[in-house]
Amino acid sequence: MQLPIPRPLQFSSLMADIENGTIKIPQFQRDFVWDTKKSASLIDSIVKGYPIGTFIFWKTKEELRSVKNIGGIALPETEDGDYIEYVLDGQQRLTSLFASMKGVQIQRDKKIEDFSLMYLDLDADESEQVVIHFQELVDISNQRYIKLCDLLTGELTYLASFSKERQKKITYYKQRL
Repeated sequence: MQLPIPRPLQFSSLMADIENGTIKIPQFQRDFVWDTKKSASLIDSIVKGYPIGTFIFWKTKEELRSVKNIGGIALPETEDGDYIEYVLDGQQRLTSLFASMKGVQIQRDKKIEDFSLMYLDLDADESEQVVIHFQELVDISNQRYIKLCDLLTGELTYLASFSKERQKKITYYKQRL
């Protein structure tokens, strides 16, 4: 019997594996229940360098009959014969990360959770909450806040419009993620 092999994954690789359909949520996992506040706290821990636990995947070429989309986002099918990694532990954290990075809206019952309203407070120090979820759009013209989505995928000209001090924080947080 082969023992599990721990392997570190870069955040970008993990997100790419989700997007290309390599990582799947098996049907036996419970539904995604974390709200935006709890997801913001998870990302706050990451940007502060705190450990967030491990993910456990089952890597196999066997395709389960029934899988869930991550956060309700339809993902591509895995090519026949390719490996699939099913999430056995860490589904809430993984879905929170993916939904927050992609800025998606997830409908639960009759309520919509908007993960696109996740911001980093560039003026907060690390003893304060750095990642914040606003219920509504906020005035970001003073550049105190940057959307989490923009932190990772923002255009260079937009990111360069921030002050030098805030650019350093943006770079720091981006490296953490």
